[in-house]
Amino acid sequence: MTAALEMPRVQECVVAACAYNHTNDCHAFAITIGSMDHAHCHTFIEMPAIRAGADGQKAQVGACKRADCRHNEQLECQAPAIRVGPDADMADCMTYTRR
Repeated sequence: MTAALEMPRVQECVVAACAYNHTNDCHAFAITIGSMDHAHCHTFIEMPAIRAGADGQKAQVGACKRADCRHNEQLECQAPAIRVGPDADMADCMTYTRR
């Protein structure tokens, strides 16, 4: 298991409508990535008028459910950092790469 200090950070999030996004930084404590068909950010909450999370905090990848990603080892992300960007209706991990 990856120690909390070794969890990959969300380097950048460009999904402006997310409540955790403050000037392209994610301020959730940790995010969850993945579903059966996409590398969605499941922590994404579309509330543009509300800013959530703690100031000065940068999100980590807490879990990744995309077992087919080359960065995934036992449902934990092993990438040094990830980027989150827009998808048609949600936010996706742009670092996701199929094995």
